[in-house]
Amino acid sequence: MGTWDISLSGKVALVTGGSRGLGKAIASAMAEKGAKIIICGRKQENLNKAVEDLKREGADVMALPAHVGKGDQVAALMRSIDERYGRLDILVNNVGTNILTPSVAEADESLWDKLIETNLKSAFLVTSHAYPLMKKAGGGKIINISSIAARKAARGMGIYCVAKAALEMLTRVLAVELASDQICVNAVAPSVVRTRFSQPFWSNEALLKEITSTIPMGRIAETTDVVGAVLYLASALSDFVTGEIVTVDGGSMA
Repeated sequence: MGTWDISLSGKVALVTGGSRGLGKAIASAMAEKGAKIIICGRKQENLNKAVEDLKREGADVMALPAHVGKGDQVAALMRSIDERYGRLDILVNNVGTNILTPSVAEADESLWDKLIETNLKSAFLVTSHAYPLMKKAGGGKIINISSIAARKAARGMGIYCVAKAALEMLTRVLAVELASDQICVNAVAPSVVRTRFSQPFWSNEALLKEITSTIPMGRIAETTDVVGAVLYLASALSDFVTGEIVTVDGGSMA
């Protein structure tokens, strides 16, 4: 294999929220490049289905149930990974959620807590528990899935925007803190991606037209667009890239 090929052979990779949508697409692509994959999620039935699908593609995959917003469950997840593999090389903090919300000033505390926990706290918890395993492996790659909402305020998505903005600063802070351990920390920030998560946006023809009118390339992102950026950041091609936010948005933020 040439120097410029993307190979993840022999690497152990964890994808949070890897049972469907973008997370599953990322897990599938990394498995195809040779990584041993762990996916986690809250619903066992979704995990079972994903494992079945990924194994059919030839993936070396295991699934572990975990709510990544809860420290005790994240600690248990990492113990299982340590027992099975003794290391972790790649972490993709993909878990995220958005609920169309009232203005931030009118949102109730429980809604704030839920969106901050899922989109921000989860990345902090998983990274902090993964760090010893990555250090033991002699380095690693952490990739946070952000959004252009981190840099562009949007009505109905205020708390999500705040959480993703904080996730991008968390990415930069961790990049500086973990660089001496040879751990690269970056993020990928897509515009709307065609997944079930974003279906309310793209299944409405008028709304889709409105969204694509702001994107110079004239379409929303497909999962493959985002997966390509993640594979680059997970591979040796990006060994000197850290603290970066790779924007995948067809030029909408240009």
